[in-house]
Amino acid sequence: MSLQNLLAIGRLQAHQPDAAGIAKLLQAARRNLADAHIAQVSTDNRFDAAYKCIMQCAMLALWANGYRTSTSQPGHHQTAIQSLGLTLGVAQPQIIVLDALRRQRNVSDYEGDPVSTATLQACIEQAAQLLASAENWLQAHRPDLLTSP
Repeated sequence: MSLQNLLAIGRLQAHQPDAAGIAKLLQAARRNLADAHIAQVSTDNRFDAAYKCIMQCAMLALWANGYRTSTSQPGHHQTAIQSLGLTLGVAQPQIIVLDALRRQRNVSDYEGDPVSTATLQACIEQAAQLLASAENWLQAHRPDLLTSP
């Protein structure tokens, strides 16, 4: 499915990106990744911070491509993650891992299941990798969004 198809079925909306918005989202993603490394914080909260970094990267990838998720519909996190192949060129095996982390986040948030140390480490690693990919993609494809107006 293409980004245009997701737009046509209402999963995405058109969005005009700007450098200031991208800069704020990048800074938030970096802060969340840093917070995920703070050992004094609980595993669950560190996982949440790493997951937020993943979502912020997925959102800025959509923004940089002229879209945003339609948050009025359920599943906007899933849409953002599953569109990473179209927005940043993320390989399908990594998207599967990111989607599994999304499901773990739902179970943790809505059912109270604790997050394991191994899952936390996987989330931190995936967040760091996705943040680097997003920064590299922006530099290569949309350097205009890395310069504040």
